[in-house]
Amino acid sequence: MEGLTDPVMRDVLTHVGHFDWCVTEFIRVTNSILPDHVYHQYCPELKHGGQTASGTPVHVQFLGNDATMLAENAIRAVALGAPAIDLNFGCPAKTVNRHKGGAILLDEPDVIYHLVKAVRDAVPRHIPVSAKMRLGYLDEHHTLDNAHAIEDAGASWLTVHARTKADGYTPPAYWEKIYPIQDAVNINVIANGEIWNNQHAKACRIQSGCEDLMIGRGAVTTPDLTHCILNNSDHALLSWQALLDLQIRFINGPSKTEIAMLGRYKQWLGMMTKAYPEAVLLWQDIKRMKSLDDIIQCLNHHALQLKP
Repeated sequence: MEGLTDPVMRDVLTHVGHFDWCVTEFIRVTNSILPDHVYHQYCPELKHGGQTASGTPVHVQFLGNDATMLAENAIRAVALGAPAIDLNFGCPAKTVNRHKGGAILLDEPDVIYHLVKAVRDAVPRHIPVSAKMRLGYLDEHHTLDNAHAIEDAGASWLTVHARTKADGYTPPAYWEKIYPIQDAVNINVIANGEIWNNQHAKACRIQSGCEDLMIGRGAVTTPDLTHCILNNSDHALLSWQALLDLQIRFINGPSKTEIAMLGRYKQWLGMMTKAYPEAVLLWQDIKRMKSLDDIIQCLNHHALQLKP
């Protein structure tokens, strides 16, 4: 999720949640091999065995349409320590699609095949190569063609966001439309889209036929969502007190500028208002603050109020 699951957020979410692995924001590949500092910017975990501080593997995701450059950059990412490579064919952003990247490629299954195969052939066999796609670009005419292309190219698994590019992120996600995909291919299919709570997870599994789920915005909104799903709980298990501590951990994470961190934190807190009534009250206190120190003081004040 571009602009949302950066390294700081990955640290927080994998610290509290149980994830098999997570994925970087997509790294755009055009006509060159990217310098190492770009990889370390998107995935500083490469300096630590390709894992977050909690030990969760971080897969490096690429977006592009040049098979040779995708392959060469995949080789470099693996050399730097990437445990797996993922290819993004799901991004619906107009700028990305206008430059023939992301979801627009879903109208060209042959191109998707060559892109996946180029990367698969380039990296060692023990390194998984996966892909993420939507049901289609403007329609679903090539849904199964794309899934077969990804499988035939040698992908280890496929993640499907249960909407087309035209659907954007508008609810609902059509989980039932993933079922024919997982029924048609012999690689693992992972369902994605509109999984905000345990009930959604159960419904998605039933309708899609997929056992494995990829959770995006739902995990940011409810950081212990994976625990809720694993424990079949319809209520958040993480206390607000513990979540306040996580917010301080987030704010103290690395950021280029204070302004950037202020924006990221307020974005996150705004999302948490969907799941936590306490976040609504906190938001009222901090929404006009322009200093991280002021926000930390506010968080500590809220924490003190919770103590008996």
